[in-house]
Amino acid sequence: MKRNSRLSLALHSVAHMASEPDRLRTSAEIAEHAQTNPVVVRRVLGKLRQAGILKAEKGHAGGWQLARAADRISVADIYLALDERLTPVSEDAPPRCSVEHALERRVSLIMDQAERDLIENLKGLSIAEARFPIDT
Repeated sequence: MKRNSRLSLALHSVAHMASEPDRLRTSAEIAEHAQTNPVVVRRVLGKLRQAGILKAEKGHAGGWQLARAADRISVADIYLALDERLTPVSEDAPPRCSVEHALERRVSLIMDQAERDLIENLKGLSIAEARFPIDT
């Protein structure tokens, strides 16, 4: 799941935390495991802390850990905490062409429905469930 590195990093980190919920993990440790920078980790996991998914303890012996049980954290919780979207929200001026405007509006309605469907499906998958391999 490397399509979005923030979502991938968050899901990966939270799934590992779920395997040892009492263990604190430092940003440096998570960053090394994810092959990224600790600043990136703190930025991403900070959003999860704000959403009540993670808690962080500051200081030399501090670190990150789950704020609630893994079976009470859905993948949708993480997706929404990161303010993820299937398509970027356009901040461009509205199209001047009426055909483009109509097409954009129709496609936008479809994408909005797809986004709602995605979130609804992700609500049904907890981190506790997502940690285990899927039988194919």
